[in-house]
Amino acid sequence: MILTVTLNTALDITYRVPSLRPHTSHRVSEVTERPGGKGVNVARVLAALGHRVTVTGFAGGATGREVHERLTATPGIADALVPVTGTTRRTVAVVDERTGDTTQLNEPGPHITPAEWSAFQDVYADLLPTVSAVALCGSLPPGVPVGAYAGLVRAARAANVPVLLDTAGEALRRGIAARPDLIKPNADELAELTGAHEPLRAAQDARRRGARAVVASLGADGLLAYTSEGLWRATPPAPVRGNPTGAGDSAVAGLLSGLVEQLPWPDRLARAVALSTATVLAPAAGEFDRAAYEDVLARVAVTGEVTAA
Repeated sequence: MILTVTLNTALDITYRVPSLRPHTSHRVSEVTERPGGKGVNVARVLAALGHRVTVTGFAGGATGREVHERLTATPGIADALVPVTGTTRRTVAVVDERTGDTTQLNEPGPHITPAEWSAFQDVYADLLPTVSAVALCGSLPPGVPVGAYAGLVRAARAANVPVLLDTAGEALRRGIAARPDLIKPNADELAELTGAHEPLRAAQDARRRGARAVVASLGADGLLAYTSEGLWRATPPAPVRGNPTGAGDSAVAGLLSGLVEQLPWPDRLARAVALSTATVLAPAAGEFDRAAYEDVLARVAVTGEVTAA
């Protein structure tokens, strides 16, 4: 069982329009709705890969009930979301079918009370002995301490559970000091953390700050991995156009599933790149085009070397 934590869950709504133009009305050609938030997207991809997953975090209000109902109906996913009095947020992605560009609108999350945060910590502590790995993903809703991820990382390490951290800003800065097994920032998040804009130098600095391994998303250039076992770059065979929402979450699912399956790093990275690419080609976040995944997986270029870094 793999555990994904999404403290700021959402209902993801995707609108597709023929052409997005400011200051005008639009006819929406297609609408999709899915439970969302980074960890929920990760869980859906993991389940599609055949892993059993438990999702925890917060959910409240009418939107939270819809998230609960949709998660419960998803094969392979167990719902352990903690109820709150506030209302779960919505995110809206507007996909311009003419250009392939996506415009994202993210609502703030509900305010979490101290009692609700304490209840979540109890649930998390109860789940840790039952899982083989945990992913801590996404932003912190209002009311959750900025050092929350650091505490959750330490709890996972104390339970001997490998932990992946995928967040940004101060939450990442504090969380990395607790020594997560893996972080997966994008290039901008890594630069914000370290002050270095060259990805390799930034990844080296992030490891010095506490991360045991760093896998940086480089957009169309794929992934850079800097670990105690080696340094690798994984590159997709060609750029693709589509909806990039959730592509990074699919990469996390690839890395986490590879960790649980004890795959060598090059195979984990190839899977992560292929899943990320196949998600860009899918209609909604947290999904991937399986045919595209299998095609790209065989053609991902992974270069690098085993080191004693």
